[in-house]
Amino acid sequence: MILNQKSLREQVYDLIREELTQGKLIPGDAINLNALSEELGISKTPLRDALLQLDTEGFVTISPRRGVYVNRLTLEDIRNCYEIIGALESCVILAVFDSIQPLHIEKMKLLNRQLKTAVRNEDYQAYYQQNILFHDVFLDMSRNQSLKRIIAPMKRRLYDFPRRGYIKEWELCNCRDHDQLIVAFESGDRDAAIHVWRDIHWSFEAQEKYICRFYFSEDGDLCGTTDRRTPAHVRRKTRPSSLHRRSFSEEDASV
Repeated sequence: MILNQKSLREQVYDLIREELTQGKLIPGDAINLNALSEELGISKTPLRDALLQLDTEGFVTISPRRGVYVNRLTLEDIRNCYEIIGALESCVILAVFDSIQPLHIEKMKLLNRQLKTAVRNEDYQAYYQQNILFHDVFLDMSRNQSLKRIIAPMKRRLYDFPRRGYIKEWELCNCRDHDQLIVAFESGDRDAAIHVWRDIHWSFEAQEKYICRFYFSEDGDLCGTTDRRTPAHVRRKTRPSSLHRRSFSEEDASV
């Protein structure tokens, strides 16, 4: 028999994240702790633990009086994420710059070619996965685990909540940023590497026109008259949550 190696907390966390990613739980939705505990057939302890992690990562807010609510992703949230991720990833690039070897560069080149192929094929699930792997080439070289624990949930907040459509033009621009970073690594130009990563790739101002189209506008409004409090995709009617159709038992958890 193959046992589920994840704890109940991890299983519940993954389930709620899946509901968020698919847009079945949308910003403003309330999560009823008592009802969810009963529907999943588990105690409140692993459910609370999962919700605490989601609260820490910014996906939900736990209020003693109002309960648990799914957070909205605002323009200011996105601006803050870009600023923080850009600063932290740039710090990693500086820290590992002298340790970059030809094998790392070749891996980045391969991944970037795969990214371009995914864009041409409009395979955006593959694009998403390869893009994470490209960044991980240098992030995984860092021994600063705390830094990586900060970056990871911010990226999930930007890209997984829920998984959105893609803008082909933007993704190709990102691939060109990757090319420039690779050239900077090859030429030993630290300043060029930091410039392209902090001041272009993760610059809110440099990317704002795409950010507004991606998160807030389906008609090229570029945030003009669009309500910036809630991204366009979550203002549409979405499918109801299917949390009530899932259940766990203590046997599901690893022992």
